[in-house]
Amino acid sequence: MTYQNYSLKQLQQIDAAHHLHPFTDHKDLREAGARVITHANGPFIYDSEGTELLDGMAGLWCVNIGYGRDELAEAAYAQMKELPYYNSFFKCSTPTPVLLSKKLAEIAPRNVNQVFYGSSGSEANDTALRLVRHYWVLEGKPEKNRVISRKMAYHGSTIAGTSLGGMDAMHKQLNGAVPNIVHVMMPYAYELALPGESDHDFGLRAAKSVEDAILEAGADKVAAFIGEPVMGAGGVKIPPASYWPEVQRICRKYDVLLMLDEVITGYGRTGEWFAAQTFGIEADTITTAKALTSGYQPLSALLVGDRIASTLVEKGGEFNHGYTYSGHPVACAVALKNLEIIEREGLVDRVRNDTGPYFARALQERIAGHDLVGEVRSIGLMGAIEIVRDKATKERFLPSGSAAVAVRDHAIANGMMLRATGDTMILSPPLIWTRDTIDMACERIGKALDLAQADLRKR
Repeated sequence: MTYQNYSLKQLQQIDAAHHLHPFTDHKDLREAGARVITHANGPFIYDSEGTELLDGMAGLWCVNIGYGRDELAEAAYAQMKELPYYNSFFKCSTPTPVLLSKKLAEIAPRNVNQVFYGSSGSEANDTALRLVRHYWVLEGKPEKNRVISRKMAYHGSTIAGTSLGGMDAMHKQLNGAVPNIVHVMMPYAYELALPGESDHDFGLRAAKSVEDAILEAGADKVAAFIGEPVMGAGGVKIPPASYWPEVQRICRKYDVLLMLDEVITGYGRTGEWFAAQTFGIEADTITTAKALTSGYQPLSALLVGDRIASTLVEKGGEFNHGYTYSGHPVACAVALKNLEIIEREGLVDRVRNDTGPYFARALQERIAGHDLVGEVRSIGLMGAIEIVRDKATKERFLPSGSAAVAVRDHAIANGMMLRATGDTMILSPPLIWTRDTIDMACERIGKALDLAQADLRKR
């Protein structure tokens, strides 16, 4: 690395001249200059000026085993020396995706035994959409091609991923989505529950919106329902306990496939290997990526249920889909080592039995009572803090999102990397966090809330 030969200002100037960032207002970025992250270790990241930040987002929902793991670098190096690349086309394979597929089948829900590889969650959701529609064609029902999704869902930023997702701003920029995708209400009780409505009843009502969409189109036209077990980028929206069992019942009743997007929740985040196991969901496809390699290499794995896989094998015919880097041997070698570390260190059990419950208590006892906080919620090691102007009425600050950005900026200035999504602060830390790390996070978040409150009062 030679970045040490450049000053921060020089790096920012080069960045502005040549680098287009994802999900960025480039006019604003060029005026402010990028924060340049140069190195990281354990749960901390460091910028070019030496500032230490406790990473509350695991990079981007992905660095589950933390930073600086030599074993993953060594696994990548060894694989590069032996076989840096070969494709999975032309009836060929390489050892690491074969072994990784076996491992994923072992830890996945019982009805899942096949894997299709890509390089990102967006690619995996593209694959899932094409596979589900292909399945119904093989079954002699090509008209069964509508997919039901949810408002504020996030399923990636490719054309298909954006179409599957429910982000209005992304749809507007797309200016022409993939057809036959509809969006229903999200299971977000904090804002959408009726006065006096219990969580149980709200969950059933949110699930009924899926059934209503099936009936409106006709069950013979609906291919699948897609959902994140916990809506991530939309604000860590955790459904009531009644929601997923009812959605699953509805899908089975009308012979609609169930697609889970576990790009964020997979590989230990909720205290099980997959949130499907946390919520008791038997899915036909499970999209995964991010924590599969803890972000050390780009890799996605679409886990395919037995119903779809058996039809592919029995009916035959080419599935005209794939990527140059499907089953990349280096990425798969890193994934195998990453899963080995998660198992060896008992991180899934730790989240379920120790840090997850402690995280929930800490948020409730130390953050929920703040004047700016309308609600805190968490599952495993992912959580949300709703920022409000008035706790009783749930009134928000205007303009929308401004208060959460104020909290985020103060958090970063005080050594805590957080993300603001609309009026919600979200957390998804590395699974290596301990009780001490959680205490540190709550202290820094509390300070950020106090400073943001003082700023907002001045307005």
